[in-house]
Amino acid sequence: MATIYDLHSHSAASDGTLTPSELVARAASAGVGVLALTDHDTTDGIEEAGNAALEYSICLVAGVEISVTWGGQVVHVVGLGINPGNEVLQEGLAGLRKFREWRAGEIGRRLQREGIEGAYEGASAHARGALISRTHFARFLVDQGYADDMRKVFKHYLTKGKPGHVAGEWADLADAIGWIRQAGGEAVIAHPARYSMTRSKLKRLLGEFREAGGVALEVVSSSHSRDEVFAMAKHALDHRLMASVGSDFHGPETPWAALGRLQPLPPTVTPIWSDWEPCEQAGTA
Repeated sequence: MATIYDLHSHSAASDGTLTPSELVARAASAGVGVLALTDHDTTDGIEEAGNAALEYSICLVAGVEISVTWGGQVVHVVGLGINPGNEVLQEGLAGLRKFREWRAGEIGRRLQREGIEGAYEGASAHARGALISRTHFARFLVDQGYADDMRKVFKHYLTKGKPGHVAGEWADLADAIGWIRQAGGEAVIAHPARYSMTRSKLKRLLGEFREAGGVALEVVSSSHSRDEVFAMAKHALDHRLMASVGSDFHGPETPWAALGRLQPLPPTVTPIWSDWEPCEQAGTA
C-alpha cells in the first residue's frame, strides 16, 4: 500500500485546535505515513510532535508556514525538512511573531470601537499557544453569536475594508526562502490556487520563487478543485518545480480539510519526497 503524505498541517502552537500530540495521533489513525507540522511562523510544536511520532510510528517532517508579502498580497511559503534550532530561521520568525502580537492587539482595539467588547481577551482564550491569529478572533466572534460560522466572520469582520482588518507586514519572499534554506529545508508555495491571481501574476510569482531558491508548489491542497490540481501541476512543470501535497488541516471542526484525505498527484509531476531518505527528514529517526 502506498504511503500517504500530508505535508501541511497546523497544531495549537499556532491556529490549530489540537495539540501537536493530538494532531499526530489523528494523522496516524487516518493512515498518514508522513506528516509535516507546518505551524504559522513558529516551530514551537515540533518537539512534542516528534515525540508523539515515535510513539505512533509515523514519520514527522519538521516544518513551518511563513507569511510573506508579495505583489501587494499575502502569500504563504511552507518550509519542509527544516532544522528548528537554526538561528537565522528563528530570528526571522521572531520578527513575524512580534508583528502578530501587535496586530492582535490592534484587531482587538478596532473591534472594540465597533462595540465588540473583550475581543482580544476572547481570542487569547482560544489560543492554546503563544500566537494569537485572526482565526482565534473568528472563533471568539462565532461563540459570541456575531456570525454563524468562521467564513462569515472573516467576510464581515476580518478581511480588507471590514472593521477588524489590519493589513499585514510580512516577510519578503526571498528572505523567507533564505531562512528556510539556511535551516536546511525546502521551500514550497502553499495552496497557490487560493490567491486568486491572474495567470500572468502567478507566473511572475513562481519565477521569482524559483529564482530565489524555492523548489516546489503545493499542487494538491484541500482548497483546490480537481481542475485546479491539474492547472497547478502544469505550472509546476512549466517552472521546473517539484510538487507537494497538504490538507492544511487545522482541526476536526473543518471536515473539508481532513488529514490525509487528498486528491492524487497527477503523474506528470515529481513529488517533493522523491529524493528523501526514509524518515531522515523527520528529525525523529
